[in-house]
Amino acid sequence: MFRELAPNDIQLFEVEVEGQSEPYFIFNAARRIRCIDDAACEEVQLYTAEGVQAHRAGECRAVYGLRIDKPKVGDARVFRLWGWSPPIIVDDEIKDALERSGIVGGQFDEV
Repeated sequence: MFRELAPNDIQLFEVEVEGQSEPYFIFNAARRIRCIDDAACEEVQLYTAEGVQAHRAGECRAVYGLRIDKPKVGDARVFRLWGWSPPIIVDDEIKDALERSGIVGGQFDEV
């Protein structure tokens, strides 16, 4: 599904899983986009140059009520956020395709 819908945004690495005959893949969201809308989020906490992790100054330490600036996303369909790594962002078509496929463990929140 990712290979078909977002070939320029992802990397897939085939791996062997002991005891399984069908192929398995490790997925990597290859794009990182600077698009967090600080003003629209509930709260954004940034690392500072004076803090313990000064090398990360300007990156997000925590984000609450995440919102992105959609025009900054461009044509990306799957990506990670520059400056904050936890979520993987997917567009609506990919979200719908994942839900139809019966995935387990995915959680989707509009951002």
